[in-house]
Amino acid sequence: MKKLAMVALTLLFCLALAQGALAEDFAIKSGDTIRKVLESRVGTRVTLRLADGGELAGKVRVVSKKLVQLGELSGRDYYDGVIELDKISAVIVRVQE
Repeated sequence: MKKLAMVALTLLFCLALAQGALAEDFAIKSGDTIRKVLESRVGTRVTLRLADGGELAGKVRVVSKKLVQLGELSGRDYYDGVIELDKISAVIVRVQE
């Protein structure tokens, strides 16, 4: 019984360590802009809060000087969206599973 408890405890400890390793480190640097943050997130899912209060969530595909293209939009299968960078008020990133 002690051996089983020790194995279970070890497994839980390993899972806790793995969870910490999966957590994404997200921090902004001095001089960062919405554009730079989005460029660093290409290929990952984000939620964009728009200046009018709406939100769009999807995978960052392309970031240009004035636009960002989101693919795999949440709730809209087979659609991509293009958003003006100056219409974005916040970038929301999931940092922990």
